Amino acid sequence: MRTRRIARDTLLGYALVIPTLSVFAIFFIYPLVYSLILSLYEWDMLSPPFYVGLGNYVEMFASRFFFQTLVNSVNYTVGVLVLALNLGLVLALMLNKPSKHSAFFQACIFSSYIISWVAVALLWVWMLDSQYGLVNFALSLIRLSPVDWLGDVKIALSSLVLVSTWKIVGYPMVIFLAGLRTIPADLYQAAEIDGASNWQKFRFITWPLLSPITLFLMITLMIMSFQAFDIVRLMTQGGPYYATEIFVYYIYETAFLYSFQIGSASAAVVVFFLIIFVLATLQWKVLRKKVHYL
Repeated sequence: MRTRRIARDTLLGYALVIPTLSVFAIFFIYPLVYSLILSLYEWDMLSPPFYVGLGNYVEMFASRFFFQTLVNSVNYTVGVLVLALNLGLVLALMLNKPSKHSAFFQACIFSSYIISWVAVALLWVWMLDSQYGLVNFALSLIRLSPVDWLGDVKIALSSLVLVSTWKIVGYPMVIFLAGLRTIPADLYQAAEIDGASNWQKFRFITWPLLSPITLFLMITLMIMSFQAFDIVRLMTQGGPYYATEIFVYYIYETAFLYSFQIGSASAAVVVFFLIIFVLATLQWKVLRKKVHYL
């Protein structure tokens, strides 16, 4: 009887996860495996595929342009991760006390996260326009020279980092707020009795108990930033002089914008997946040892 019940529960468990695993296999595993196969061929979607082995990978790693794209992607991801994580924490700490005003500001900040990237990019293209943009107009009011935010090689990528941070900062803010409200008030009361300052309470109570959420946000924000595409496509198209060319846009250009190099684009997809997988795994392996739980 017990064996039959265990077998029934096992079958029920498989039946419950099969739909999710099927969707995962169709929309993630299959495209990834197919990309791995295509990466071994030279194909323009018109002529028959021609097997080249690892030729696409050799050509890609021999390209200085590829490494510039990789550096741009890392700089963009690190910039967005650091700014969004820290600003989200600061906002969460400021808005942690429940009130009507707090709820209003939370809604205002989080609203930018749920707006589409297309709408955000079009808004900021106008805001950052070198001649008619609102940002340069504000600078002119305080007698500062206009800045070519999206056309200057030195600051174009930083401009995208700031716009992306503005777009997604509501996400870490809300997650941090949820974490702050799970910390028992007794811990703060005991610290106050011992004469702890606000900084000491943050350093020894708040920050350690937010470490699981911080690790989660670091991994998800890293993946989110590496997958950026819309903002580059609509705001800079990878320019000026490839200063804002990042990985996903590089794959798009290789596959569809120029000579339909599907094999080379598929090789870039495989490398892109490996980079994200390795970085996420390293973050998890290294930082989980520093995570504190109640």
